[in-house]
Amino acid sequence: MTDAQYYDVIIIGTGAGGGTLAHRLAPTGKRILLLERGGYLPRERDNWDSTAVFVKGKYRAPEFWYDKDGKEFPPEVNYYVGGNTKFYGAALFRLRPEDFGELRHHDGVSPAWPLSYEEFEPYYTQAEHLYLVHGRHGEDPTEGPTSAQYAHPPVQHEPRIQQLSHDLEKQGLHPFHLPIGVNLTQDDRGRATHTSACIRCDRVDGFPCLVGAKSDAQVICVDPALQHANVEMVTHADVRRLETDATGRSVTSVVATVGEPGDRDASTVEFRADVVVVACGAVNSAVLLLRSANDRHPRGLANSSDVVGRHYMRHNNLALMAVSREPNDTRFQKTLALHDWYLGSDDWDYPLGGIQMLGKSDSDQIHGEAPRWAGAVAPDMPFEVLAHHAVDFWLCGEDLPAAGNRVTLDRDGGIHLALDEKNNIAGLNRLRHKLQGMLGHLGMNEHHLLSHSIYLHKGMPIGATAHQAGTVRFGDDPGSSALDVHCKAHDLDNLYVVDTSFFPSIGAVNPSLTAIANALRVGDHLAERLR
Repeated sequence: MTDAQYYDVIIIGTGAGGGTLAHRLAPTGKRILLLERGGYLPRERDNWDSTAVFVKGKYRAPEFWYDKDGKEFPPEVNYYVGGNTKFYGAALFRLRPEDFGELRHHDGVSPAWPLSYEEFEPYYTQAEHLYLVHGRHGEDPTEGPTSAQYAHPPVQHEPRIQQLSHDLEKQGLHPFHLPIGVNLTQDDRGRATHTSACIRCDRVDGFPCLVGAKSDAQVICVDPALQHANVEMVTHADVRRLETDATGRSVTSVVATVGEPGDRDASTVEFRADVVVVACGAVNSAVLLLRSANDRHPRGLANSSDVVGRHYMRHNNLALMAVSREPNDTRFQKTLALHDWYLGSDDWDYPLGGIQMLGKSDSDQIHGEAPRWAGAVAPDMPFEVLAHHAVDFWLCGEDLPAAGNRVTLDRDGGIHLALDEKNNIAGLNRLRHKLQGMLGHLGMNEHHLLSHSIYLHKGMPIGATAHQAGTVRFGDDPGSSALDVHCKAHDLDNLYVVDTSFFPSIGAVNPSLTAIANALRVGDHLAERLR
């Protein structure tokens, strides 16, 4: 082992957690190594092709996991520099203050976090500014106190969505501008200026951005971090194990297979560092820890509590398409959200969740749904006309952290994901009925609220892993958590986990901003430790 292979910090994974952490630590001057399982996403026209991205799944990892019955399924994961943020919709919400406390739901209790909203708040503000979030604090009545306004104004609604906002307000509701991370400069009519990186296209949600204008971890954090001479990255590095010293208290080496898939020259390489950070995503981080079991850690690293792999969450989601009576010429549709029933309603004492806009459907996506929609829409309405009238919604409800929803490995190393797909869905069903009941008042066909499963992995809920969280939870008690409040493993002195794995609960908003804010928080702790 040469000195060139020894680092102060190794970060495994370059997504919202790992990429952001690298950006935070880069100015310290410490030697930092990023290990990324994939390479850079190819820049090509297929990046913005609906058939390639959604129907054929061109950029999804070519692998299969297994459900609780042993049936294989393709998970919604992407292995590229920037992780799953290359494909996320860049909706960057804060958790509500209530989400950090114990919150009772219809089917159980969402547990309290060991830290409060107030302790996270400064990092939420920093995360919003770093990731160029456009929005306006004060519009959403459920949001918590903020120490600073967004650095960028909200993305303006296009006419049909502005009308939708007005119609919701007429119903006594409080729609607000969806907080979204894009590098957009608008003129006074909301159009992209000639200097704007973002062109306000209809490819933001679920597509990688060809022009680098979406605030993904590669663009915002990894590439800038690599401008520092002390930061390196090895791509196509599939980390297989973490080795510890004889006491089991310290990770001594990171063992990876380095080489592109199918490369006959791929080799096994060991990397060493004072601090090792795992940020592979909630499933793969748990897998790596379980796969690294040894005599001192027979159930896997950081797993004396037996919680590693457990309490997997992925939200209860519905992607729905309504049919507007008037044409919907919107291109950049993802600008509006509604949280009036986030914590409950006048006819329901439990949280329902939130509603937000999806990216605009096109005829290729609708064609891909055709077999599921047979007979549900007018037979004389061509796909192109249906797409022109489509208004797309995303409904998000909280998934409770059940111990039986877990990640395990079989003897051959296969990944198994057990999931109760009916966990706490009553609130989400009520949220759908709320939306369904308003369609007529919103200028839409009351009978056409169609399941848009192309956003949810072709109707196979277990495969919709984009919001995965919770498999390596943090807490004060080593008996019921794997990590302490700094996201360091209770059982080891130099192992951290900095992705959505640490979540004790998931709330009902997209988890990315919380992962980013936490990476900044842990980054400050690590910078002090390294100093």
